[in-house]
Order: sequence, then structure tokens, then C-alpha cells
Amino acid sequence: MTLRARAATLLSVEEELARRVVQGEVRAAARACRAVDDRLTGYRELLKALHPHTGKAWVLGVTGNPGAGKSTLTDRLVQRFRAGGERVAVVAIDPTSPFSGGAILGDRIRMQRHFEDPGVFIRSLATRGALGGLTRSARDVVSVLDAWGAAVVIVETVGVGQDELEITRAAHTTLVVVAPGLGDEIQAIKAGILECADVFAVNKADRDGAEAAVADLELMIALGGEAFTSAAKRGRGHTAATVRPVVVGGAGEEWTPPITRTVSTRGEGVGDLVAHLCAHRDWLFETEAGKRRLSERALQSLVQSFRDTVSEEAVRRLGDRLERTAERVRDHELDPYTASEELLELFARALRDDASG
Repeated sequence: MTLRARAATLLSVEEELARRVVQGEVRAAARACRAVDDRLTGYRELLKALHPHTGKAWVLGVTGNPGAGKSTLTDRLVQRFRAGGERVAVVAIDPTSPFSGGAILGDRIRMQRHFEDPGVFIRSLATRGALGGLTRSARDVVSVLDAWGAAVVIVETVGVGQDELEITRAAHTTLVVVAPGLGDEIQAIKAGILECADVFAVNKADRDGAEAAVADLELMIALGGEAFTSAAKRGRGHTAATVRPVVVGGAGEEWTPPITRTVSTRGEGVGDLVAHLCAHRDWLFETEAGKRRLSERALQSLVQSFRDTVSEEAVRRLGDRLERTAERVRDHELDPYTASEELLELFARALRDDASG
């Protein structure tokens, strides 16, 4: 079989899988998620075939510090959305063991009640060393589940640290979960959580210190809005990729992150939380400020996809040259900066040769 014939066969296989995903087949969606997460041969063709069927799902990011109760709260959110008749998908990110390379997949254990519900799809992804609270394939897996027909895709991150806020670039709406007594107030200020939250949930609100946590968040929101406005006037505002607090638009277009008290183990406050989340979804799609946010998200998604494509293609084309150059850097025969420039020139030359040929 010729190379062109093999490529045509491969493409038809991926198109068939995409067709089954769009028809709502759970097994096809699971197979597609695995192909995308493992970067199996043909995964890009699969994503290309699925893309025309995406753009309908609302992507809800759930993040917060370890121990805040994100998984239990996510389980309650799934329950609420399903009660409204919406098909729901969950992408649960679990940390990878640095020793075995595996993941505990504890989030799936906490959501066992939904396993037999055909309207719920739960996919766990291991971080595999990726930073930022997500995995390199999380966006693509969301696209698969969007094409599968999920009205809501919930992406639950690993417990975030100070700069692990990639979810803000992947989700339409970001829910930040904090809990009293875990030092979240100080951590939130250090991490700049105000900049990523569209909605706050003070979970485990039946514990001592819940009201203090709410008061601290209210103060942060007030000060954050003033600081952002002042910085913007001085020309020192945050970049479009990170700014999340009060969005200033025309009349009626400002969004201030609301705070909801919840006790996820008992389902308390979840109804109010869903109402706030849906209010942000409406703001996002119905106001000019919200539409600008969507445009920024589309740009960030393209930049990330372009970066991944260039990186994978460069590694493929450079092949053994990468290892040999790394050995020269290791032996101090070459500095890493000059090495990077040489590799870039080799890659560019290979692209020029393809274009001229």
C-alpha cells in the first residue's frame, strides 16, 4: 500500500470515529479521548473532523486549594445540571505520581453515583508532569466532549498553587473553591486568585471561620476592583490572558465575582451557586464585555495549539540531533542559548526545503 493510500485509510478511520462521537456514542467518545490524551497517530485528523461540531458546550472550570472539597462540590453540580436535563461531561485532572507515573483517580471514586447515567461522561486525566493545574491534552479532550453533545463540560483541576491557573484560559467560567481553616485567605492573595475567579464558593461553610473567609474575599474583591481600575489608568493593567476581576464595559456590563456559602457534603447552597454560575454564563454570551472575553479565549486557544504543533513538529524533524546537541550542552561544549539558536535554524531550514521542494 502506498503512503498516500495509507494516509487516506487513516483519515477515513478517524472520520468514522468522529462521526460516532458526534452521534453521541459513549464508547466512541472514550476512545477519542484516549487517542487525544495519548497523542496517538491520527489524533490531529480526529480533532479536525470534530471541530465543526464544537462550540456549543459551556466549559466550567473548578479550581481551588487542596482539601477545599472541589470533587464533592463538582459531584453536586453534576447532580443539579442533570436534574435540569442537560448532558454533562467531567474532565477530572489528577496528579501523576513522580515514582510510578500513575494517578490515583480519586475524583472518579467520588462520583460513582453517576457512572451508570448515560447523560454523564467522566474522564480522568493524569497531569503527567504538566504544570498549571491541567494537562497538555485537557483542551482537546474538552473539544471531544463538546462534539459528543455535552451541554456542560466541567473541568476540575488539581489543587492549585501560586501560579497554577491555566484553567482561566481553558474555561468560560471559573469557579474558585475555598474553605475556612486551610489558610486559603493568605494563599488566595499570594496566588492572585481574585484575578481568575468569576464565582467564589466558600465550601464547608458550617465550619468555624466561614464568615471570616467570606469577609476576607469581599475585601479582596473590593480592593482588587479598585487596584485594577487604578492600574489600567496608569497603563499597568494585567494582560488580557490573566485579568479576571471586575470587567469594565458599558452600562450594565460590569461583572463582580459573587460569593456563595456551600456545604457540599449536604448539598447546601448548591442551588444558589448554580444560579450565580449561570448568571455569569449569560453575562459572557450576552454582553459586549463578555464577548471580548470569548475572543481572548479563542486567541489563547489558537496560540496554545500553534505552540504545541510547532514543538511536536520540531522534535520530529530534528530527531537524533536534539540528543546530540543535549550531550554537547551537558559536556559544556556549547551553551544552551546558542544550541537553541542552532536547532531553530535547522528546523527553519527543513521547512524551507519542504517549501522549495
